[in-house]
Amino acid sequence: MRRLRRIALLCLPLSLGLAGCGLTRPPARVEAPFPAQWHAPLPHGGSLTALADWWRQLDDPLLVELIAAAETASPNLASAAARVAEARFTRVQAGAALLPNLDGTLSASRGVSGSSFGSGGTGGSSSGGSGGLAPVTTLQAGLQSKWEIDLFGRLRADRDAAQQKFDSATAKWHDARVAVAAETANAYFAERACQQQLSVSESDVKSRGETARLTDLSARAGFTAPADAALARASASDASGRLTQQRAVCAVQRKALVALSGLDEPTLAQKLAASPTQRALPVVGSITSVPAQALSQRPDVYAAELGVASASAEVGSAEAERYPKLTLSGSIGRMQIRTSGFRESLDTWTVGPLSLTVPLLDGGARAANSEAAKARYTEAVSLYRASVRQAVREVEEALVNLDATTARSADADSAVKNYQASFDATQARYSSGLASLFELEDSRRTLFAAQTARVSLQRESTEAWVSLYRSMGGGWSRPAEASSPMTTTPAAKVATSP
Repeated sequence: MRRLRRIALLCLPLSLGLAGCGLTRPPARVEAPFPAQWHAPLPHGGSLTALADWWRQLDDPLLVELIAAAETASPNLASAAARVAEARFTRVQAGAALLPNLDGTLSASRGVSGSSFGSGGTGGSSSGGSGGLAPVTTLQAGLQSKWEIDLFGRLRADRDAAQQKFDSATAKWHDARVAVAAETANAYFAERACQQQLSVSESDVKSRGETARLTDLSARAGFTAPADAALARASASDASGRLTQQRAVCAVQRKALVALSGLDEPTLAQKLAASPTQRALPVVGSITSVPAQALSQRPDVYAAELGVASASAEVGSAEAERYPKLTLSGSIGRMQIRTSGFRESLDTWTVGPLSLTVPLLDGGARAANSEAAKARYTEAVSLYRASVRQAVREVEEALVNLDATTARSADADSAVKNYQASFDATQARYSSGLASLFELEDSRRTLFAAQTARVSLQRESTEAWVSLYRSMGGGWSRPAEASSPMTTTPAAKVATSP
């Protein structure tokens, strides 16, 4: 073993000098189309803070519990975690290829060898066969080592590509987690909005049913025309049909929340019934005014950026495959021979061969592989730039929608308030005979439409609120960049996260 270490130390300067012949790779970083500023209105004009676990800002324990349950049950999150583990082991494998490998061998054998042809006599002095030969025991133990010296950087390129794929898989795990949280929050808000609309529909059915009852009594007494009674009954039936439809919509919506959270439906229904109604959305603090800084918080953009760096390393590896490979081998061992009182031990060691493999003719396979790697690099650059454009679009859309729903909320509240006042006045006039049933039903329809529009607007507002946090990365932070453009996120966090 000491001899091997001395030999390795003697060969190290040679290997380091030869390894300096690494080939040039395409740029691991490329420019992306980040706009100079946002064109959508920015809330408050500061920097968006408290992104991490943004759903906790609602102070709604049930939403927090549902998101935690959804993260545990999500197959997408489990798949992303498995890909992280796979990429981590691939990275270890690629890094190990840069080091010498060492194998131990141990063997034992026992037998006899020799010729049955004696000294030429015809007498029967030999017992025949090998009876006159003593058995021989041979014991061997040794260490064998082989080291490919990275002449043109192929192994280093493979290691870098594996590292960046691991970082990318980790970022995609975070992106999957943010997506699960956003999807669950939207399903939860949809459930709350559906219950609000159900309450509006129930109130409408009750009001129309009471009007139909009173109108029918009046018609039987001869004070109201039969046509008005028929209109009132039709209006009540129409409202009852809408209520049945709304109940079905809410039932379907709850099934989606059950599937996301993994909770059984009776338990979920109990939790929803025990929880108070949805809280008001917290005001968004603001958003970073520099798009490049804001979008750097998105794990999917970071993963696409890592895809460019990984593709760059793969180009370097494919190019290096076209050049010679240098391999150094060595071994040390001990052999012991035992036979009828005789024992002899032999120590052996070898350095070499130092072999150089030069590719001569492969039908263009290596060149084709290199060109394919370059094509994949071009694709990775295009996908990265497309992901940045998509991220800009999502943030801009979320900002526009959030600003619009915020501006419309006051008008929606005012409309419901005034239509309610108008309906109450019309109903009072109808009760005193100063308004027709047609006027009352028209006023009721207008009120119902305004109430429905307000529920829909609240739903849009929650979607825009979730979409803004989702499009800003949902609390993920880019790893601190030290010596290389891409830095590993600790795998332990992935393994222990929900």
